[in-house]
Amino acid sequence: MPLSEHEQRLFDQIERSLAEDPKFASAVRASDPRFHARRRLLVAAFVIVLGLALVVYGTVSSNTPLGVAGFVVMLGSAAFAMQSRRKSSAPADLQAVGGTATRRTRQTRKGGFIDRLEDRWRRRPEGHR
Repeated sequence: MPLSEHEQRLFDQIERSLAEDPKFASAVRASDPRFHARRRLLVAAFVIVLGLALVVYGTVSSNTPLGVAGFVVMLGSAAFAMQSRRKSSAPADLQAVGGTATRRTRQTRKGGFIDRLEDRWRRRPEGHR
């Protein structure tokens, strides 16, 4: 159903006022979980490169504890990146302006790797066995 002329003018006016408000844009960006997940992924990538540098430096200088520490840093940062990636791919909650009401946009599964494999096996085309 199309908007009436009056509703369209009101909508355009609201859109212009929101576009001109930098505080609103920063508030929306700050509440976006994908923004935070992307930032965590960038930090994790930087720390992985730093850990790789520690591994290389520890190997070149024959300093085994430093190389092991670099590997542990890389491993921890990779785990942090994977966790951030999972959080960013989860569906976002819709929230009311006051922040009192939330609802899920779709159902999320809490199953593990084996459950996902079983689901894929059940949904496979019947001709492929």
